[in-house]
Amino acid sequence: MCFRTLAVALFLATSLRAQDSASGVLGKWREPGGSVIEVYKCGADVCAKMVFLSQEAASQVDSNNPEASARTRPLCGLQIGYGFKLGDASHAESGKLYDPKSGKTYRGSMTAQGEQLNLRGYIGIKAFGRSEIWTRADGGSATCAKS
Repeated sequence: MCFRTLAVALFLATSLRAQDSASGVLGKWREPGGSVIEVYKCGADVCAKMVFLSQEAASQVDSNNPEASARTRPLCGLQIGYGFKLGDASHAESGKLYDPKSGKTYRGSMTAQGEQLNLRGYIGIKAFGRSEIWTRADGGSATCAKS
């Protein structure tokens, strides 16, 4: 009886893990600084927005934006990715990524591998860019206060 219970528990755990991985690039991801970004469907495209700012974040506002009028807008809730096209559940290409740390916008791609999201931002071709690895955030992650 104990073996059967263990087998059922392992099956359920594996099934739930497969469902998490099946969401591919979509979902909430924690970037290396601790902030959380949600990658979601926006019409036919995939977009990304900041949904939680780490206490270690250098700023709460978009202070590095090249447009002076945008430098006071809050980072929490800010859309930082748009125009991505899903190749399949685990790959999104040809989008734009805004980096609030530099105030620059880059072309980008995303590849999900299990609990990690490899984000690549570049100018021109992918070889001349930078990658960052985000980890899947748990479902209980805090979100921005609505203003």
